[in-house]
Amino acid sequence: MKKIVLVITLLVVSIVLIAKPTQLKNFADLMEALRAGREVKVVAEYGKCKLISGNEEKVAPNAIGGMGIDVWEYFAPMSIGNPTAFVVFSQTKLINYGGYIYNYGKFRVGDDNKVKITAQYANANDFNIEMDENFFTEINDGKNEGAVYFYAE
Repeated sequence: MKKIVLVITLLVVSIVLIAKPTQLKNFADLMEALRAGREVKVVAEYGKCKLISGNEEKVAPNAIGGMGIDVWEYFAPMSIGNPTAFVVFSQTKLINYGGYIYNYGKFRVGDDNKVKITAQYANANDFNIEMDENFFTEINDGKNEGAVYFYAE
């Protein structure tokens, strides 16, 4: 009986440890997880980012967003004329925001842990850009003020 209880306890502890997502605290951690095929999610606290819209700095909205990373591309230094390595991923979703629009979000993460988020709304009928914003921050490492968090399952 003690063996059965021990096995069940170990099984429950294993499931809890496996199910808990791990925070990825830098570019190297992010790339290791992506290259290993792990499920990675990103969460952005936009209100803590620097916001540039229409070539002027604005107050960022107190908003939080997130998405899973399904498709991504890594570019080694100088592979396309870029001095540093980076990874990019994006997603587009049709949403209803006073009418149907496409919500496009793109993340560019550099090997210096800096992150640029591009957010755009495109008209669902003619694809004209109705909103175009760029948010700047860095990967949160648990000690800094970075507003982008990565988690791997």
